[in-house]
Amino acid sequence: MFRTIFRRKKLVSSADTGNLAPVASNPEAEAYHRWFYDTKVWQRMTWMGVPIQKSPGDLWNYQELIFARRPRLIVEFGTNTGGSALYFAQMQQAAGIKGRVLSVDISHRIVHTPVRKCRAVELLERSSSDPRVAKRIRALRRRYRGPIFVVVDSDHSAEHVYAELQLLRGVLRTGDYLVVEDGNLNGHPVLPDFGPGPLQAVERYTAEFPDDYEPDTQREHKFGFTFAPRGYLIRR
Repeated sequence: MFRTIFRRKKLVSSADTGNLAPVASNPEAEAYHRWFYDTKVWQRMTWMGVPIQKSPGDLWNYQELIFARRPRLIVEFGTNTGGSALYFAQMQQAAGIKGRVLSVDISHRIVHTPVRKCRAVELLERSSSDPRVAKRIRALRRRYRGPIFVVVDSDHSAEHVYAELQLLRGVLRTGDYLVVEDGNLNGHPVLPDFGPGPLQAVERYTAEFPDDYEPDTQREHKFGFTFAPRGYLIRR
């Protein structure tokens, strides 16, 4: 989920937020969400021995999406130690999909050995908003034809996430699936002082390009809470 947590204080204009309704809230689910986050359980999770900083409900959603939509190419922005890259590759294998996981980060210094040894995982050291990332995704798409599944989980500033969404706009096609993680920051419902983050980026992008994505709200709310509020999106 995070390499680092940094806080920014900045006024948010109407252009940043868009005109979307407030994030739906269930008091019991929100209380558990806060407990799960504030006790830092997510920092003590592992997949096959490799740290994986995700919500278990989101991970369950991801394996269902992989089995249902059968993406041969999975793209991850934000590698950290590599737990989720390994998870995605092994879910593809379990589903009988001969595919590829492209995991992008500015540094892979802390990636664990089992991830480096996994032949299905490609580690790309770049900023996830670098145009060369889009070029690599297009090249892999030509080899691994079919729908793409993308998870955005790198620098959580609104500006950076918005840049990632702009980059993906020229890459994703109808039927591709995108998850923008960590919209729960900045008070939705955790870390209220974080400053504009992924949720604000999604709101800004949606206001600017309202016809690009169909929100998958049923998937988003399936387990009561998610680290990706308003972040489950299907490319139209």
